[in-house]
Amino acid sequence: MLDTLPLDITFVGKDDTVRYFSQGSERVFPRTKAIIGRKVANCHPPASVHIVEGIIEDFKSGKKDHEDFWIRMGETFVYIRYFAVRDEAGEYLGVLEVTQDIAPIQAITGEKRLVSRA
Repeated sequence: MLDTLPLDITFVGKDDTVRYFSQGSERVFPRTKAIIGRKVANCHPPASVHIVEGIIEDFKSGKKDHEDFWIRMGETFVYIRYFAVRDEAGEYLGVLEVTQDIAPIQAITGEKRLVSRA
């Protein structure tokens, strides 16, 4: 069901290991099943590891509950959102990363109020 969405979802558990990723047709950053169980720091380019670790530390400490980034990569405009996942008591359970190419959304103009006919 989640693979139907036009975005990437990755869940990292409270022990900083990758537990899940969606496998939709519109993935922005390629993933293989080999990342399951891997430390999240080993899944990012060295130049951005400290940023990811800082986000996770802020989530664990309760300082933040979400963080957003956006970067242009050629014709793609990547929107990356991180969300702290917490239980009902507020205990940190992990982080959800949602990534999407929003260039097609940014190109929308006018209005569309009717269903397209094939």
